[in-house]
Amino acid sequence: MENNFYRLTKISLVLIYIVIIAGAFVRMTGSGMGCPDWPKCFGFYIPPTEKSQILFKPNSDYNKGQMIIYNQEELLVAKSDFKSDTSLNLNNWQVYDKHNYIIFNPLHTWIEYINRLIGAISGIPILLFTILSIVYYKKFRHLTLISVLTVFAMGLQAWLGKTVVDSNLAGYKITMHMLMALFIVALLIYLVYSGSKRVVKTNKTFKFLIIFGLFLTLIQIVLGTQVRQFVDEQAQLNYYNKSDWFNEIPIIYEYHRTFSIIVIGVNTALFLINKQLSLGNKYINYVMILLLFEIITGVSMFYFDFPFGTQTAHLVLASIIFGLQFYILLQNFLKENKLQANDL
Repeated sequence: MENNFYRLTKISLVLIYIVIIAGAFVRMTGSGMGCPDWPKCFGFYIPPTEKSQILFKPNSDYNKGQMIIYNQEELLVAKSDFKSDTSLNLNNWQVYDKHNYIIFNPLHTWIEYINRLIGAISGIPILLFTILSIVYYKKFRHLTLISVLTVFAMGLQAWLGKTVVDSNLAGYKITMHMLMALFIVALLIYLVYSGSKRVVKTNKTFKFLIIFGLFLTLIQIVLGTQVRQFVDEQAQLNYYNKSDWFNEIPIIYEYHRTFSIIVIGVNTALFLINKQLSLGNKYINYVMILLLFEIITGVSMFYFDFPFGTQTAHLVLASIIFGLQFYILLQNFLKENKLQANDL
């Protein structure tokens, strides 16, 4: 049971990070409203591939919830199952009033649909390891509680995804959606770590700094989503002139840049303490490497007009750094360490 449980937790963690990558790609390509409804897409389980599929067709069968574009101005939703007449009968339809976004772009639609599909697939191993933990509840009580919490968190994340679409990508809802993804990552990392037998050396200063570093990373991610919201707004106004996106630098960007300096300083201190006291924590080395690439992508976006893929990489790197820092935190607080390094 244990091997299967921990194998499923690791698979789940990888899949959640793939979901984060897919979500970042959706936002980079502007595909967030590719499907105007949730969980279906234009009322279909399999999204349309061409506009003719969401235009009115006479003498055709329509299912409840199916959508059509009406006069290029509104989305209409079928009130019930029916067969259309030779002309459009508005009594069979109601206006979709959750938002006024009616653009159909098949590429955006399928990018968003694949993102949702990956999200649904990621829930399967989570459900499986939760069932396993319940079967062996007496032996793995605390793991059962975390597993069940993870399932509820996935459900809440799905609901947040719906609210993001219903709000036509409201910035604060995107931020909540991202934070919930990181919460799920933290739960899965806890479950993965619970199967670890490795004991590490630690140090009080190191413990304090890893907590502080993790907190700073969260702040940076929140600030980054707000900067991204500003960039998205600029892109809508002037998509092809990327050099103009930062003509008016928002104050939130200044905060984001300032905090990045602090983040680098704290993690550098962790790296040096780990090396000087021979704590043997290899994961802080990985954090430093990822921070280097994080800086490169950030500088590239600002000075080289958002090269393709840098926005996605920037967000994904930050989420991986968060995961590594959380794992380091668990190493230093949840296991009784055999060796304690001298305090600085």
